[in-house]
Amino acid sequence: MPTRFPRSLGASLLASLALVSPRQAPQHKTLFAEEFSGTTLDRSKWNVIVTGRTVNNEQQAYIDSTDVLSVGGGTLTIRPHFRAGFRTPEGKRFDFVSGRIDTRNKFDFAYGTAAARMKLQPGAGLWPAFWALGNGRWPDTGEIDVMENVGESGWTSVALHGPGYFGDTPLVKRAPIDVADWHVYSVEWTADLLIFRIDDREIYRVTKADVEKHGRWAFDNPKHLLLNLALGGVYPHGVNKIEKPYPGISDATVDAIKNDKVAIVVDWVRVVQN
Repeated sequence: MPTRFPRSLGASLLASLALVSPRQAPQHKTLFAEEFSGTTLDRSKWNVIVTGRTVNNEQQAYIDSTDVLSVGGGTLTIRPHFRAGFRTPEGKRFDFVSGRIDTRNKFDFAYGTAAARMKLQPGAGLWPAFWALGNGRWPDTGEIDVMENVGESGWTSVALHGPGYFGDTPLVKRAPIDVADWHVYSVEWTADLLIFRIDDREIYRVTKADVEKHGRWAFDNPKHLLLNLALGGVYPHGVNKIEKPYPGISDATVDAIKNDKVAIVVDWVRVVQN
């Protein structure tokens, strides 16, 4: 026969159970959210980079202009332009201008999930990236490349750079995807693990032990976010082997830029922690 509790004990038990809430799903704390909901770039969140020292044999100068960095309709658009002989403040000459923004000294984070919803465009030599960088001397403070593309229509890549594993890093992975569609590119970063995803699909997992086969773990310090569209240079050239008209950039891409037919679009950028 079932055990019968005294009426007073049964009432007390039911009352106590009513105070116990169901097991809750993990809660997310939003650290950073950029929805690009205005008509101009939010300078309280972002710095606009103007080319100083150039790296990677890139063929563009970064400028602060709505010609290359525009916000409207809930998105950020990075649109490069052909400007033959454009001169930087340092006196260097480039034939292309483009855009780069970062959150240095405005938002840094250590651990969490950083994600951006982006739509890319194929074209040999287009080099968009969404990444995170430590404050200090590179590569000692670590770099997390959440999304890179060199204009290939069928894949993007992720990578880690740090002391002993930078440049042509062994910690790199390509993921097959149609870059012209909207996708969410993300990295989940903990004290001893990084998991890269496209949408909900895991594409690469790197542990602290994996990294320390090559050098010091450089992912225990705060990092800031970056978005940019480079043109040509070492990585595109290493893939497509194009020498002319510019290293890593095809004639077709040059023509598309000249005709204002190239644009990278960002819907949002978010960082959350569990």
